[in-house]
Amino acid sequence: MKKLSIIIPFYNEAATLETLLNRVRAVDLGGIEKEIIAVDDGSTDDSLAIVNRIATATGEIRVLAFAKNRGKGSAVRAGLEAATGDILIIQDADLEYDPEDYRTILREYRDPSVAVVFGSRILGELRHVNNGASRRHSYHRYYWGGRFVTLVANLVYGAHLTDEPTCYKSLRRELLKEIQLDSTGFEFCPEITAKILQRGHRIVEVPIRYYPRGFEEGKKIRYTDGVKAIWTLIKLRLR
Repeated sequence: MKKLSIIIPFYNEAATLETLLNRVRAVDLGGIEKEIIAVDDGSTDDSLAIVNRIATATGEIRVLAFAKNRGKGSAVRAGLEAATGDILIIQDADLEYDPEDYRTILREYRDPSVAVVFGSRILGELRHVNNGASRRHSYHRYYWGGRFVTLVANLVYGAHLTDEPTCYKSLRRELLKEIQLDSTGFEFCPEITAKILQRGHRIVEVPIRYYPRGFEEGKKIRYTDGVKAIWTLIKLRLR
């Protein structure tokens, strides 16, 4: 394992992008090279200008840009197709997920039989609470919605996941050759999970930190995306 490709799709995230990119750049992976691929999904604010400025100043970021908004799934797929790393991971452009957790995820790939690792907010929360802290999750309806989506994935595919909708999905690049991804929106998450499980790959989960934001801070996902996620899981299983 020599290189980690970090795919960062973003749409109108000017308030958090610079901080997020600096955190990603600062993570020490102990000799593993980082390839940072930022994909602008047709932002109408200053997001693209911010990324271009940092990319020019540091030479550490590859920038892809759509002229119009196509959806998160389209942006992620473009980043995955451009990636050259041994391991690929998806990073949201907000500050809900901590890039320092890359190390925890990458540790699992020391086992050559491991092809997929998800970062679980649920496992992270359990660790957080067991250490005496208060619970830290998003709106109750989104928390339980995510748990329900995970339950459906487990029932339909015979899996044992705790956090299917997590952003931190990582996999070995060669696995992409087995999977044709088609989603354009937030249903990308259940699509890639379903297609990984359909091919018999074990998904390893590790605890991660989570710092949820509210709608007033730019949270974009809606309850209808949960409905689409459930339908995507069922539809792909029926196929």
